[in-house]
Amino acid sequence: MRQVGIFRHNLFRLSEPFITQQAQRLQRYQPLYLGRLRYGAAPPGAEALVLEDLAPQMRLLPAAWHLLSASPHPYLYMLAGRRPDLIHAHFGPEGVYALPLAAQLNVPLVTTFHGFDATLGPLGLLANPAWARYALGRGRLARQGSLFLAASNFLRQKLLALDFPPERVLTHYIGVDTHAIAPRTPAQEEPCILHVARLEEVKGTEYLIRAFALLAPQFPLARLVIIGDGKLRKALARLARETGFAERILFLGARPHAEVLGWMRRAAMLVLPSIKTSSGREEGLGMVMLEAAASGVPGIGCRVGGIAEGIAEGETGFLVPERDPEALSVAMGTLLANPTLRLRMGEAARRRMEQHFDLTRQTAALEDIYDGVLS
Repeated sequence: MRQVGIFRHNLFRLSEPFITQQAQRLQRYQPLYLGRLRYGAAPPGAEALVLEDLAPQMRLLPAAWHLLSASPHPYLYMLAGRRPDLIHAHFGPEGVYALPLAAQLNVPLVTTFHGFDATLGPLGLLANPAWARYALGRGRLARQGSLFLAASNFLRQKLLALDFPPERVLTHYIGVDTHAIAPRTPAQEEPCILHVARLEEVKGTEYLIRAFALLAPQFPLARLVIIGDGKLRKALARLARETGFAERILFLGARPHAEVLGWMRRAAMLVLPSIKTSSGREEGLGMVMLEAAASGVPGIGCRVGGIAEGIAEGETGFLVPERDPEALSVAMGTLLANPTLRLRMGEAARRRMEQHFDLTRQTAALEDIYDGVLS
């Protein structure tokens, strides 16, 4: 069996289950996880080579050195002469850092772009030390990388605008596990509006809270459940108190993936009110929206980034203008007031995931892509 090195600096984050879900579904390639730091446990039976393991008594030193130098030697040391058949980096910065390693191993490098890495402007990238090398090395990655996968058609167009070669940029939806995620029953549904996101500006959570405050008086049983954490949590909690409906707005923080899926089965809808920030950052697609759709839950999103590729307007949910609490509240209220519409849209959303976003089918297509790169 061939081996693929799955390259991600911060491995096994709660907010990124899609990376391991895809890798663990591979049939003809064995994943080997490569990264700087562990943010969670590896999948059962999976092998991970992590820089922090090189010196447990100096946890951050090898990782910090790699951040500054981009040297492939710590990974070569851990590989101890082993050579994966190719490397698959997730996110553009990882692609830049994996490029020297792939060159040393003389193997192809595939890089998947998920969102900020194709939309954030140079100033936004340079403001973050972890992304500065990416901002400076993106052109080299475009020239030397073997293949680039965009998580949506929207992101592919962004990469082409950044002078990535069209013949080496493909759209590839990661997909969701429609076998593990069964459609919920109507009896499981509650008047719950669910929002799953990192609490950052690009996710538009502020506008969702304002929209909920507009419809809350009409729907006294409805509540807003927010899963995720981030630098805006305190400010958003303060906004929730200012609306006067804080007791009906739940901030649950980051939760395990299984618990998130449980909340999806209870939700009347999932809302992703993402915005385009002043730095240019936009939503690449929205994996949580796909998971909710696989659960049979309708979605509401804004017409930015790749969100429109995950929601079929009027069929599986609604699309509204960004930064518009009034339009958002109308769409949410329409779904809350109409259980028949929710059921119909939820069933259509599930069918759409089975037809176009099934993880097994998409991962088989990924392995064909790997085969093509190696040949």
